[in-house]
Amino acid sequence: MRYLATLWFWLVFLSTAPFCTAIGALIWLVTWPFDRNRNALHAFVCGWCHVLYLSWPGWRVRIEGRELLPPGPSVLVANHQSASDILASMGLNHPFKFVAKEAVFRTPCVGWLMQLMEYVPVKRGHPQAMERMLEDCRGWLRRGVAVFIYPEGTYARTREPLPFKRGAFQLAIAEQVPVVPVVIEGTTDVIAGDGPLMGASARVRVRVLPPVPAQALGEDPVELAGRVRDMHLEALGLRAKQGESPEQRVA
Repeated sequence: MRYLATLWFWLVFLSTAPFCTAIGALIWLVTWPFDRNRNALHAFVCGWCHVLYLSWPGWRVRIEGRELLPPGPSVLVANHQSASDILASMGLNHPFKFVAKEAVFRTPCVGWLMQLMEYVPVKRGHPQAMERMLEDCRGWLRRGVAVFIYPEGTYARTREPLPFKRGAFQLAIAEQVPVVPVVIEGTTDVIAGDGPLMGASARVRVRVLPPVPAQALGEDPVELAGRVRDMHLEALGLRAKQGESPEQRVA
């Protein structure tokens, strides 16, 4: 069944990707004069990604707490375990800009649409990569658009999130915008890491937790990162290790 689920996903993806890329390019062209934040194209891609998740009968995705997403600029931070986290996150159907590794932007169809939507690339290992990413994110926040960041920076091998990197939290404090924790579960049953095989059965859950408002962020990004990671741990039914300082919970 895993081979069948994998074959089905790629058949659906490969048969819809060229068409959706063409439609996406048309949406970008038509809305370019009045939709400079690319919200219409983003909404279209969110719908396409959600269809991919619902295409295999054994996969179910549930979105909870969408009403908690604040309008306007915010920093959404989610735990990261699987390549399918991105598809799951698009089910939020909320206007935001993903922060993703630069290599993804070079992939056919998906990468082209990401470029058209002006998502934020980050080049791993480059000395100026973090500052350039933060600068791009600052630009979107100042335009009133949320940004979506996986603060672990890579996949966690267990349900427990890796230490959170401080960049997302520095950004929120500097721009005085809310931090919105997003908890993702079950995506490793769709695909573990980057795969390649997919699972035949999965129950995916994406939960938006109550935002940390700007006035409650504090001034220390390390402390804030540890606090938000603890919110993820609690939502996942896990506990922070006893005696662990904020510095030990932050990369």
